[in-house]
Amino acid sequence: MSKKLIILGGNPETAILVKTAISMGVHTIVVDPNPDSPAKKIADESYDIEVFNINEVVDLVKRLKVDGVLVGVADILVLPYSKICKELGIPCYATEKTVEAFCSKDGFKKHCIEQNIQDIPGIYISESSQIDDSNTMKFPVMIKPVDNGGGVGMKICRDKVDYNNSVKTALKFSKKGVVLVERYMDCDDMAAYYTFKDGVPYLSAISDRFTTKKQGDSSPVCIGAVFPSKYTEQFVKEVHPKLCVFFEDLGVQTGVLNIQFFVEDGIFYAYDPGFRLQGEAPHIPIAHINGFDHREMLVNFALTGEFGDKDFASQNDYNFKGKKACTIWVLLKQGQIKSIEGLEEIKSDDKVIFVLDRFKTGDVVEPLMLGTERQVFARIYLVADTIKDINNKITEFQSLLKIENANDEDMILQWLQPFNEDDYSN
Repeated sequence: MSKKLIILGGNPETAILVKTAISMGVHTIVVDPNPDSPAKKIADESYDIEVFNINEVVDLVKRLKVDGVLVGVADILVLPYSKICKELGIPCYATEKTVEAFCSKDGFKKHCIEQNIQDIPGIYISESSQIDDSNTMKFPVMIKPVDNGGGVGMKICRDKVDYNNSVKTALKFSKKGVVLVERYMDCDDMAAYYTFKDGVPYLSAISDRFTTKKQGDSSPVCIGAVFPSKYTEQFVKEVHPKLCVFFEDLGVQTGVLNIQFFVEDGIFYAYDPGFRLQGEAPHIPIAHINGFDHREMLVNFALTGEFGDKDFASQNDYNFKGKKACTIWVLLKQGQIKSIEGLEEIKSDDKVIFVLDRFKTGDVVEPLMLGTERQVFARIYLVADTIKDINNKITEFQSLLKIENANDEDMILQWLQPFNEDDYSN
């Protein structure tokens, strides 16, 4: 009889995790309040329960005699995941301390200061603050709820009137009722992705991220990434040792963690941790190149308490064995999709290892989706021997993929540009 696993959350990225569990012979049960969640459409069972209703989920686990619980691709659900597992006494990679440090922007900021890790200068505003008097920083600033992700509630503000209105809006997206106001960083952007096994932090992937600036002052959304980062050597030398001390202090034993960094004048500014599988999915090129799959590892851990094979350390290589990987994010403008051309041809390309597409013909991109990851039509994952090969595919796919609205207008917001080959030649 197959083991039963409850997966918390139902977004399109979590649906891929559900597919993985099904392929492993696991009976999957998705819990999410939205009856139309993509993950529910492929799960063996699903329940329309708000994950924050801890007691209700715990009762469901007991009633269904479930063998394990796992959080999907949603920052906000790591906290209830940890509480549910603790209540049931089942394997959980998150602890109270790691949830505080990695699952809210204010907690992360606090721990960075304690560990002497440079973060972005900023201030906090709560619902009880006098908003008008709170901003002592120079404009422009970035406003973000401390406990939400995917660009939700985030905005760049360039003057006081915009600032006051945007803080009020952002507060509505924070369960804690707290907003972080930070200096707006207009510089290089990168990410470091870690695997924790038996208390040891392994750097598993390191990438440069590229965002669109075409949507005014809404949150910049990623349009692509390239692995390994041009900052790899400097990061491993200067930042990685500090992070290892940070992780040891927190007592991190198991799990996957992504931390983003801005890089300005040679200084790394830490921001936006994610203590769970990423929507950006660096685990996809990792699985293809290095042979271990974080999705399978997490499913096994939830069911058995074992995370990863004994030979994991020898498989892990953040330099990707000399290969290059790239993720192309296709973002859409507002409107209804009338036609999609070229996607199947891209999917069949020999350098494409996976495509996550989130929209189909007839779907509508709503105004509220703009400036968040909900406007992502697809993520295209490429692996090649050289950066030149990657660049050729970026150019080729740009000419292949056509997405148009009812007026035959192009709906693709912006295409990832080919990379500077000198930056990624090694």
